[in-house]
Amino acid sequence: MRTGKQYEESLRDDRCVYLNGERVKDVTRHPAFSGVIRTVARMYDLAADPAEDMTFRCPETGTCANKVFMIPRSREDLQARRCAITKWAKISNGFIGRGPDHVGSFFAGFASASEVFNTPRHRFGPNVERFYRKLVEEDLYVTYVIIPPQIDRSSTAHAWGEELLQVGVLEERDDGIVVRGSQMLGTATAVSDYLFVSCIKPLTSDDERYALSFVVPVRAPGVKVYCRRSYAMSQPSGFDYPLSTRFDETDALIVFDDVFVPWENVFVYRDVNQLRRQFFETPAHVLGNNQAQIRLITKMKFLIGVARKIAEVNGIDAIPSVQEKLGELASLAAFVEGMVLASEAECIIDANGVARPNPRFLYAAMGLQAETYPRAALLLRELAGGGLIQLPSSYKDLLAEETRHDLERYLRSPRLASEQRVKLFKLAWDIVGSEFGGRHLQYEMFYAGAPFVAKNYAFRHYGYDEAVACVEGFLSSYELDEDSACR
Repeated sequence: MRTGKQYEESLRDDRCVYLNGERVKDVTRHPAFSGVIRTVARMYDLAADPAEDMTFRCPETGTCANKVFMIPRSREDLQARRCAITKWAKISNGFIGRGPDHVGSFFAGFASASEVFNTPRHRFGPNVERFYRKLVEEDLYVTYVIIPPQIDRSSTAHAWGEELLQVGVLEERDDGIVVRGSQMLGTATAVSDYLFVSCIKPLTSDDERYALSFVVPVRAPGVKVYCRRSYAMSQPSGFDYPLSTRFDETDALIVFDDVFVPWENVFVYRDVNQLRRQFFETPAHVLGNNQAQIRLITKMKFLIGVARKIAEVNGIDAIPSVQEKLGELASLAAFVEGMVLASEAECIIDANGVARPNPRFLYAAMGLQAETYPRAALLLRELAGGGLIQLPSSYKDLLAEETRHDLERYLRSPRLASEQRVKLFKLAWDIVGSEFGGRHLQYEMFYAGAPFVAKNYAFRHYGYDEAVACVEGFLSSYELDEDSACR
């Protein structure tokens, strides 16, 4: 099992990461990335600890492996996988959305139905199986970019007036392909090992050049990572911004400047139909989103915990209107958790013997994610009130001889000393008011694409036959006749 130290050392590979107009020499030592790297290292160390029970004997490799990468073949496997994912999520309280377990779950789904990647033109199934084994054996951190750049949302890449703005094929060679273009959103790419590149947005038959799926090392020549503004840098301390400084994943635009990809790392090539099949005719989409919802459970519980504690500290937890808000928060969190547990309990064993979380319940939670998380954040904001903005400028105010006595006297509460009260409200502000918090609001709203896309998954997978049959059965129980008309 990989250790945190081994993970950190693997990132010192001269990868091409840009921030603030400069190339980052070493991401492990840069303040924009060092916090989240330390957090991911803790995740690897936790998984490597035998006492945590996060490993299993992987039948695909014959080696000891992390349960988060498991191909589940029973309800019990899904439960074991959920427990492992939850242990990782608790390290960041659900605020690392693209940890190694996310795309790792997609590859478990790909590999469990590798025959989908075999077509009359190409047999890429063995490539998928080979990379999954590599991922499991080396405990790799794989992230993805599966959305085209937002150059023109009204059309697809072939109609943009300039070739290879979206990543596409520049050259085909005997030993592989050369790609050029860009793709988004490279969440955590700067601190990961490999990048899975594909497109989940529907393309047209004219976009064949862009219909690709492949993996490439982040350090590969020609891969450029253009990070957004860091929320970890320039913060006064971890006390003032406890989430920003530890869990900022740093999203990025990824540019492929004539990057060579060997055939063994290609999974889909110039095949528009295959792009969709890889996600939805394998368990990949449902397993990847199951991981995301398990993580969201942890995050929602954390928000509720902060809200409940603030209400208690402020002495308002006995007020009926406050209890109503706390009750609504409890309902939102229980809904997400209940749908995940239901999808697990009612799992479906597919033709390959893979246990798929029931999509009726999984996509129900995902379909309302753009409403549940913003609502939870708003309720937390309302419960905290003006206390969120009446805070010291930094931790230094609590230490300086000239200022600390006033703050000790006037920022205390009957149930909490001033330092602990400020600490709690600083945490709440990082959730709902900081740039980090704003990014997470945006992330959860659009994690699965536009809200109508997420709800469309629920529409397609609910299974309306049962509901319609209930209605039709009742309609057939009575007729228009003189007796019924009189009733």
